[in-house]
Amino acid sequence: MFLGDDFHHNGAFRLSYGFEYAALLETSKETNTNFAFDRADTYRWYLDLGALPNADEKYFHGKMPTWNDFVNHPNYDQFWQKQAFAPYIGAEGVRPKVPNLNVAGWWDQEDFYGPVKIYELFEKNDPGHLNYLVAGPWNHGGWARRDGSKLGEISFDSNTSKYFRTQIEAPWFAYWLKDKGARDFPEAMVFQTGSNRWERYDSWPPRDAQNRNLYLRESGALSFDPPAAAPSGAPSQPGDQGEAFDSYISDPMRPVPYRHRPISPTYPGGGWPAWLVEDQRFLDNRPDVLTWETGPLQDDLKIAGDIAAELYCSTTGTDSDWVVKLIDVYPEFNPDDRALDGYELMIADEILRGRFRESFEHPKAIVPNEVTAYRIDLHTNDHAFLKGHRIMVQVQSTWFPLYDRNPQTFVENIFKAHASDYQAATQKVFRSKTYASHVVLPVAP
Repeated sequence: MFLGDDFHHNGAFRLSYGFEYAALLETSKETNTNFAFDRADTYRWYLDLGALPNADEKYFHGKMPTWNDFVNHPNYDQFWQKQAFAPYIGAEGVRPKVPNLNVAGWWDQEDFYGPVKIYELFEKNDPGHLNYLVAGPWNHGGWARRDGSKLGEISFDSNTSKYFRTQIEAPWFAYWLKDKGARDFPEAMVFQTGSNRWERYDSWPPRDAQNRNLYLRESGALSFDPPAAAPSGAPSQPGDQGEAFDSYISDPMRPVPYRHRPISPTYPGGGWPAWLVEDQRFLDNRPDVLTWETGPLQDDLKIAGDIAAELYCSTTGTDSDWVVKLIDVYPEFNPDDRALDGYELMIADEILRGRFRESFEHPKAIVPNEVTAYRIDLHTNDHAFLKGHRIMVQVQSTWFPLYDRNPQTFVENIFKAHASDYQAATQKVFRSKTYASHVVLPVAP
């Protein structure tokens, strides 16, 4: 709950989820209680809330145990570590003793990290071959729902949930519990989005996928060709060490929304269950979102495995969040589905709170104006960027109110930050030969 699911991702606090979850379960001992917002747009409400301590001072008044735990444990200390499954599953000699079917949804808005990590850890020591992975085009729990043929505007050409239940889950239990059928389950059975077909693999990640670096280049371009050296005598600027970069101003008073406004409450429902597949064009032309993209692809490009972003950045502040999004841009005109004309679909995304770049236990201030390396795990995926589509990468420093605003001034505990700590900062993302920011794609044959 600190590293990848539910309440934090890489130490960044999931504000709207955590605040509303605590209110839902702990306002009353007798019944679930949805927080009563007095605005239709929670983006505006959370922004007006101000510094994070105001949540307790104005509304919770020290009465919400979960919120108190958030405040008192801002780092990955023993409180969080003792609740984490990874040290137990990943311990030496620990192996699965019963058949284990790990099921994940590519667009699970709450818990994608967990099932994939459990599979990964058990796979390190599985001599009996009892550990398996299934991943499909679902949001949270979508594999159990009646219709898995569509999520938001994105169609999958078949009822993927029914397929899972009848062709994967039912045979699985029939074999292991009733001795029926054959043990011919693939190591990984995953749905490849884009091409909309089920794929069987004898390992995950697939052994034949090859990592290729997709570089951020000049003029908003993306290329598998790395940047060249800057011409001799090129002018330099203070703090940029003479290297090429793109920049933006990150202002905590004007954070980037994580979905279309007005943003309804997380609970109940609203747009939360399918926000990960929303068209990202609502962020076009925001000056605090950097965008790079390829030209139209001449052939299908398939990725299968682990994705990561390796950025070289600087900030004028002493703390910063870095958000990276990998996006499939549809052609301008889609005769088969005009709702997808020019659609920008997120395939992978994640945030890293800069203070935790070296350790989640021991946060560390960022040195202002110093180029710093960040590796951001964008998790695992299986997707085909089809011919005629484009690949896009976006970088930003706020994602609100899904995540709380980083003050961009290093403080010991953001849950106790003052209003004066929230300061605008100039962010630079470098794209030079020396500091070649890129996304690592596992390109499949």
